[in-house]
Amino acid sequence: MHRFYLPASECREDTLKLSPRDARHAVKVLRLRLNDRLSVLDGEGGELLCRAIDVEKSSVLLRVLTRNAHPPLPCEVTLVQAVTKGKSMDVIVQKATELGCRRLVPVFSERSVIQCVEADLIQKQEKWQTIAIEAMKQCGQAWLPEVLKPTTLAEFISGTIAPGDSLSLVASLQPDATHPQRHLANQRAGAAQDPKRISVWIGPEGDFTPAELNAIKNTGALPISLGPLILRSETAALYALSVVNYELQTSHASKESSE
Repeated sequence: MHRFYLPASECREDTLKLSPRDARHAVKVLRLRLNDRLSVLDGEGGELLCRAIDVEKSSVLLRVLTRNAHPPLPCEVTLVQAVTKGKSMDVIVQKATELGCRRLVPVFSERSVIQCVEADLIQKQEKWQTIAIEAMKQCGQAWLPEVLKPTTLAEFISGTIAPGDSLSLVASLQPDATHPQRHLANQRAGAAQDPKRISVWIGPEGDFTPAELNAIKNTGALPISLGPLILRSETAALYALSVVNYELQTSHASKESSE
């Protein structure tokens, strides 16, 4: 079944209207016809099964048949990602959405190749948010990740206050880095539960500078190793999120089987 997105504020009535862009795609590409059924995600856990009641070239009206509410994942994951060059950042946003990331914070570090003026920052934020929406529709993720406006690493650190129930992990090439599984196990042992929030910090090509890494660690972030090989920034992001995802899902499955 085809999926579309409408903000939650536009999903309150029993009759919905797709955006002109989505309507054109539905009619011209997907060949949507009258009475066809489709799914609408509102980005806040809601999934609406709908029927097309009026189909034109650039306008599609839907009747809501059923409403389903999907709870958020038990752990809220934030990816703090140094902005990468080219289209690799697009891939990071797409895959982070597919891996259940709830928030993505693009940051510029000293070794970031890309630097932007204010107007470009807003444009990039909008572009990456759109990519997140498309990825959400593709994978059926009911919760739309929030993509923040790119900022400098220093600005983000100065405005960040880590909540008490969070676990913060920073990918590092330094000798004190350990496998993320160990930090998750230590957190479970200390709190007798999985963390409610996890932040994953990924540096640019060449990694964060030593000063930046120290500043990140001073926020409470624990250094993690991503194996013996030097990974590209986009690979590191997907690796770290996949490991965290696996560990959390394994823990959740173990709890369910023991109940």
